[in-house]
Amino acid sequence: MTELLSVSWADGRILALDLETTDVDPRRDRVVTAAVVIVTPGSPGARPEVVTRTWLADPGVEIPAEATAIHGISTEQARREGRPAAEVVGEVAGVLAEVWTPTTPLCAFNAAFDLTMLDAELRRHHGQGLELGGPVVDPWCIDRHVDPHRAGKRTLTAVCEHYRVRLEGAHTSAGDAIAAARLAWRLARVYPDAVGLVAPQVLHDHQADWFRVGEIAYADKLEGYAAARSSNGDTAGADRLRARAADVRDRGRSWPLLPRDAER
Repeated sequence: MTELLSVSWADGRILALDLETTDVDPRRDRVVTAAVVIVTPGSPGARPEVVTRTWLADPGVEIPAEATAIHGISTEQARREGRPAAEVVGEVAGVLAEVWTPTTPLCAFNAAFDLTMLDAELRRHHGQGLELGGPVVDPWCIDRHVDPHRAGKRTLTAVCEHYRVRLEGAHTSAGDAIAAARLAWRLARVYPDAVGLVAPQVLHDHQADWFRVGEIAYADKLEGYAAARSSNGDTAGADRLRARAADVRDRGRSWPLLPRDAER
């Protein structure tokens, strides 16, 4: 049985990160915008201090129109106003290194994507990956575990709506990072025994297990779809689904940094 804290980690300082990117492959695609939010509690009854750092990068590649439609940054704007990607990701990692500690967790919604993306960019531009300075709190991973049978999407917007968390500036790095911090705080309150009163590193380890179990369940579902395709004579479709299931299982073995096998 997990020993519970007397005071929630959510009552202390927390850190949040969000990246907006060129596409959805965290090992191959590039950072366009980044935000780091530091939330420090004030005196009882006072609002917390919220410090937000933001960056706009020139990723060095074209930004697809589909990505621009989501986060609003075009290739032309990134080239005109953005800073070199190497500088941006180096500064983001530097801010994290200053604040992220064993007692100050890092919150990120679908953390495996953002942290893997940052890790890959650091390796690409600086030759070394991301140092995990402390535990991670991922509201997406937690929500999938504590409420696995809830119907509907688990996007940041949908999960914020479910838990009645304010989301301002959706699909901007700053807006999404602040929402991730708010969600982490809310989940700590809603699920004290599973989340809020669990020591941050223990919660981190639990999430790694929850992520693995969730990915296995998803892979099993994909293999079921593949079997149905195969029985209907769609061999090519079945093979694609089986390959995807294998990739999902592989992802599940590594959290919050996804496997590097496919990195280039």
